[in-house]
Amino acid sequence: MRAFRLLAVALLLLGLTWTARAATFSAEAKVALERARAAEARFALAEALELYREADRLAPGNSVILQKIAQQLSDLSLDAASDAERKTQAEQALAYARRAVELAPENAVNVLSLAICYGKMGIYGDTRAKIGYSRLVKIEAERAAALDPNYDWAQHVLGRWHYEVADLGVAKRFFVRLIYGGLPAASFEEAIRRLERAVALAPNRVPHHLELGFAFLAAGRVADARASFARGLALPSTELYDESSKQRAREALARF
Repeated sequence: MRAFRLLAVALLLLGLTWTARAATFSAEAKVALERARAAEARFALAEALELYREADRLAPGNSVILQKIAQQLSDLSLDAASDAERKTQAEQALAYARRAVELAPENAVNVLSLAICYGKMGIYGDTRAKIGYSRLVKIEAERAAALDPNYDWAQHVLGRWHYEVADLGVAKRFFVRLIYGGLPAASFEEAIRRLERAVALAPNRVPHHLELGFAFLAAGRVADARASFARGLALPSTELYDESSKQRAREALARF
């Protein structure tokens, strides 16, 4: 069931904001953090993971560092050699994300990171598990948006959740409701509203425009979809998933 991939491939953990206060760390921890950030900027995720883990050893119990470890593990899981390895890394990412939220439950970045890790876990379970994780994605993404209404990635995740669930179709939604108790209400209108909000908050982010295009496409608004795809494709690629997002948009454009 395609839509139950639960946003996992392109939820863009790299969009999450760095909020650590380096002044609170030891000199050694500061060095590890700066090196980790530099590796992350080069998309050297395995190197960044080890450096964030080193920072965690030097400054244990910091929610921002824990969230960054979750981020690297989640991103790296996409390139793992086997499903078993991918699942293990996703489980580790979820554990770190939960710890980050336990330490800083009012931090919108940490909360959204938890939502994204739930989405990643949805890939590896049966239909019941996928539905359960989908509910958790929505709950935590809504909580992140409530904590920071101007957090563009929270709006993005909610928008994508709405159009993917709304796009399941009547028959699949009936099956899910009959067997598993259903999913929360979803609509293309809410998807578009959330993604338009993400675009307004961060107009230079490629994925916001492209996912808005997919929401328009799912809603049957082809001309609007083309316009959103064009805007996203015209922007420079600056983040890890920008090029893969553009490729999805190009493939969609070739089909209509």
